[in-house]
Amino acid sequence: MRFIGNKELITTAIIDLLEEKGLVCMQRNLFNQDKKVENNLTFFDAFCGTGAVADSVKSKFNLVVNDMIKWSVIYTNGRLVSPDCTFEKLGFDPFEFFNSNSETRQNFFYKNYSPGGSERMYFSPENAGRIDYFRETIEQWKNQELINNSEYSFLLASLIESISFVSNTAGVYGAFLKHWDPRAKKPIIFQRVESNNSKHLGITTLNGKIEDLIENVECDILYLDPPYTQNQYGTQYHILQTLVLDDSPSISPITGSRPTTPMRSDWSKDYKSHILFDKIIAKTKAKHIIFSYSVDGFLSKSFIEASLKRYGKVETYKCKKISYSKYTNFKSRRGKEHFEYLFYVEKKDELEVKYESPLNYIGSKAKMIEEIKCYFPKRYSNFVDAFGGGFNVGINSKSNHTVYNELNHFVKDLVESFKINDTYQYLLYMRRIIKKYDLKKQDSDSYIKARNYYNSLPFEKRDPKLLYTIILYGFNQQIRFNGDHGFNNPVGMRWFNDKVLEKMISFSRIVKEKNIEFKNSDYSELNDVINNNSFVYLDPPYRLTTGAYNDGKRGFNGWGIEEERRLFEFVDSLNDKSICFMISYVMEHKGKTNNELKKWIESKGYRLIKVNDVPGIQRKEVLIVNYDNNGNTSLYNKEQVSKGRAVPRPLETSYIG
Repeated sequence: MRFIGNKELITTAIIDLLEEKGLVCMQRNLFNQDKKVENNLTFFDAFCGTGAVADSVKSKFNLVVNDMIKWSVIYTNGRLVSPDCTFEKLGFDPFEFFNSNSETRQNFFYKNYSPGGSERMYFSPENAGRIDYFRETIEQWKNQELINNSEYSFLLASLIESISFVSNTAGVYGAFLKHWDPRAKKPIIFQRVESNNSKHLGITTLNGKIEDLIENVECDILYLDPPYTQNQYGTQYHILQTLVLDDSPSISPITGSRPTTPMRSDWSKDYKSHILFDKIIAKTKAKHIIFSYSVDGFLSKSFIEASLKRYGKVETYKCKKISYSKYTNFKSRRGKEHFEYLFYVEKKDELEVKYESPLNYIGSKAKMIEEIKCYFPKRYSNFVDAFGGGFNVGINSKSNHTVYNELNHFVKDLVESFKINDTYQYLLYMRRIIKKYDLKKQDSDSYIKARNYYNSLPFEKRDPKLLYTIILYGFNQQIRFNGDHGFNNPVGMRWFNDKVLEKMISFSRIVKEKNIEFKNSDYSELNDVINNNSFVYLDPPYRLTTGAYNDGKRGFNGWGIEEERRLFEFVDSLNDKSICFMISYVMEHKGKTNNELKKWIESKGYRLIKVNDVPGIQRKEVLIVNYDNNGNTSLYNKEQVSKGRAVPRPLETSYIG
């Protein structure tokens, strides 16, 4: 049958990909024929549509097929099980039976989708009457237990196939033609649905929204083929839903459509499709992900790639571009060339996934987080990010409870905005602001106009969503204020691109899922949220470097030797309580050495870890911790020293090789 986005013509490319990745095992027998080696893998076709892909691999994998639209599930299942249908209990061939008589009924299709009982011209009165007869008879056989569930699905799939040859439509069922197409005048023939004749290994059918099911579906391979435009399949194929459900629904007066709200998909909406894609890839239990998508879809190739590489192993990522011109006729080739993308990635273990802040915060640990996490203690339930900043470290902790603290209330409100605001509404707001001020890279006039509006607002009315939108078009997307707390970053060459969009969506999802407490305090005032099960991470400004947040000229306190000594006293107090801490800091920079820091570490015997150089980062970072490789806190606290049980150790330096 004709179906929007049908994948009949790229199933070969999908099977080739499966074989390339070693997921389809074949061996040769004595007669030089292909014989499948049992691999017991489960293939999840999450948007089965008309079942083209599922039908092509049914002899190679156990199958789980799903679609939110019921007729698609029935049609797909009918194709998959057709070789099993013998109609032994019925006692005769239903196809020969139907085509050997001329019985009709004047039921729902006759009365509502033909001129026999309405002005609608979906089918001729004769064919509509035959469709009613076919549907009524199939239901009677089912109720009389003359056919089993597989045979029932097969007959309904065949009925769907049969009406497609006599429908008076342009290919979909959203509306009818106002003149009779010659094929609609032909008498309907009840014919078998096309199917791969090979036997299936096993089938589980689901009928729901993938975003509601994904976490509970056990599978090895996830295949995704979602809608990619604003076309709603429930509207375009409402007649098939009514045919399968056989429920005589209330219908619209013009098109005769059943209520389609229950069949409306958020995948057919820009931004919502991005949000759902991130969730599906993050939550699936599948180890292997295959995704087919059109170049004309809402999701860009760069967004898809960024998302797949976040949750998948980068070295396994693959994207193949398939031209539609290979499969279309000469008329379609004369126009714009279109492409179908076929993506693959092997998924990472959940603990290996790294999330990145959508804020380009100075001193960000986004590029260092894997190494920093290697030195986290093994056991803690409360992670305290005392200088939260862009939150790249805290968001990647695996604690039951996380405290995000940031003295700069503008930054704290920005990070918190991703948790408290619905992500879709946040994105729509940003789109409105970008359109209102015509924001674009290197456009100083539009940027300053938006920046001036933000600064004109009283502090209590400055929306973090507005600030974030403006930041994205500023110089290096930095967060920079003057002494009066006015945002004063100049215009830049960056913009709200798809890679930023991917960071924002993935960060917004995980920050909503985690148990996070937001605070706007000086780090020394966090004792009320620090307990014996805490791990305190501190990433203060660096005394040897200068940034907009530590020069004391931007309306916030600077960071000098006195502030540094106060930090030492605070972490010493944590150590006295045997609370694990980690400090990210700089000991040497541009030929200068922080001797006070060095002496303090030596006097306390804390562990010093030099972090490997990170491309693009000039500063030489170190980690200072008070626990060993097993996460045991240092014995070099005041109590132990006073009892003569411990003495400070020499400065310990270690590297990751």
